[in-house]
Amino acid sequence: MAIVSFPMVGDIDSFMTFPLVRRNNSLKKEMNCLSEVFTSAINGKAKEIVFTPAVEIYENNDAIDLRLEIPGLEVKDLDVQVTAEALEIKGKRRQETETQEQNLVRSEFHYGAFQRRISLPVRVQNNLVKADYKDGILHIHLPKSEADKNQVVKVNVG
Repeated sequence: MAIVSFPMVGDIDSFMTFPLVRRNNSLKKEMNCLSEVFTSAINGKAKEIVFTPAVEIYENNDAIDLRLEIPGLEVKDLDVQVTAEALEIKGKRRQETETQEQNLVRSEFHYGAFQRRISLPVRVQNNLVKADYKDGILHIHLPKSEADKNQVVKVNVG
């Protein structure tokens, strides 16, 4: 029976001689390189990437309330519409000109067009829908309705 000796705590060089540890470190280095290559490849095209904003949906007896996380926008860059079946949010997040002039090395922000279509579980009074954009969060309040007909209505964001 072979006797295995383990390195003393603090003797990291001895610990690195274990095949499993070497293999794990090698794999980690390869994954880091792959990540850098992928990030660099898309960095130049970041403006063209379409993203989907995160949403929280709340419902009670009277209304449906939504919160969408869309930081870095101006109200003029948002388009919110309600149809009989869905709520549709479109917009465009523009890259800041200061960032372009400062020799940006890496960016993980999402710029460009986005769209989110959310199916409505019930009919809403689309003429009473209210929207507000503050601190990067778009709040939308949709009062419920029993009406059979619903039309497309443009919602002003204030």
